[in-house]
Amino acid sequence: MQNVAPPASQLSAPVFQAKREQDGRVFDAPADLPLLVSAEHAGWVPLSSCRNGTCRTCICRLESGSVIYRIAWPGLSAEEKKEGWILPCVAYPQSDVVLHLLG
Repeated sequence: MQNVAPPASQLSAPVFQAKREQDGRVFDAPADLPLLVSAEHAGWVPLSSCRNGTCRTCICRLESGSVIYRIAWPGLSAEEKKEGWILPCVAYPQSDVVLHLLG
């Protein structure tokens, strides 16, 4: 499930767990950080470029869990969103997540 987030001032910051499907690696994913930043803080550097949801370099599949976006239109089509594709540079976790990362 993917939605648009409320303003940052209204967000609390629980910490969820993000798991890489490919190798089972788990890292902390605070609700107030994009998944890409959380992955980098954990020492893993996924492919990325623009960091604003337009270039799609970081695209990956959300296998389970939910995310929200603080921007109204990340660079994904409605069909891609329905299929589970997310842009971790602008996706904020709302639960524990399992990601199939491409980079």
